Amino acid sequence: MTESGQKLKIAIAGAGSIGFFIGGLLQIAGHTVSFLARERMIEKIKANELHLTDYTGLDTNIDPDQLDLHTSPECLSKADIILVTVKSSATSEMASLIAEHSKPSATVISLQNGISNTATLKNILGTHEVLAGMVPFNVAQIENSRFHRGTSGNIVIEAGMDELAQPLTSHPLIFEKSSDIQAVQWGKLLINLNNALNALSGLPLLDQLAQKAWRKIMANQMSEALMVLKAANIETKPPSPVAAWLIPHILRLPTPLFKIIAKQMLSIDPYARSSMWEDLQQGRKTEVDELQGKIIELAKRHNTKSPINQRVMNRIREAENH
Repeated sequence: MTESGQKLKIAIAGAGSIGFFIGGLLQIAGHTVSFLARERMIEKIKANELHLTDYTGLDTNIDPDQLDLHTSPECLSKADIILVTVKSSATSEMASLIAEHSKPSATVISLQNGISNTATLKNILGTHEVLAGMVPFNVAQIENSRFHRGTSGNIVIEAGMDELAQPLTSHPLIFEKSSDIQAVQWGKLLINLNNALNALSGLPLLDQLAQKAWRKIMANQMSEALMVLKAANIETKPPSPVAAWLIPHILRLPTPLFKIIAKQMLSIDPYARSSMWEDLQQGRKTEVDELQGKIIELAKRHNTKSPINQRVMNRIREAENH
């Protein structure tokens, strides 16, 4: 049961790794959850159950007969809250489906990577309350229908007309509200710049961060991005207990010292990988435009340079084409 005891009707719009993990835990907490997903994903769930695990030892299954699984957007009509979890490139398409099939009173929350998705949703969903959100943790699809959270952190959503963080919260899924969600999103974007490096490395996140060469590239990339954000007068609140400007310095530390400090900042288990790695493995287009691409775009707008982010983006483009 949720901390508030309130049960909600929730739709997961575009359920993939993040959507099935969050939606599954919300259902376990007592909410009524509908999953809108691609047929291939639903077939895997039906054949194998929905298996949820995480770095803390969570290990639970939900029988597919207990899940409200849909490939058609009509299921959106039942929801009071719609959690959007599609890739950024599909935001406009999903917004149009929500506009056509949902109640005007439904609250729409973007739980997507990047900065521009909420604005895209608002432009199309003029009658809905649309809120930005930030998911700090990584979820990887392991085997056919096992979704594993490999890193720590609480979900942050924009403060809205109604208090949603408390009714959505139930251990181990914690929601927090923020009155400065844009700074939170930019802070997450800074951390997510490593998604591309993790994908290019081909390594689990823990192994990648154990190598100083990869951490140095990440640090240089973040330092460059911080200079661009400063030129644009954009504040950041990363999902970490230390300020954004300090993170590159920590990344450049000798590995034994880095491991000691990093352990205080974030929990990572051996299964954790970036979603961009998963995209490349599946031959899907990545979200690099919403990450490195936003830094490059800002740099051009404010007459600064971003060569490191540009090189990383170029490498991802090459990987997408192979």
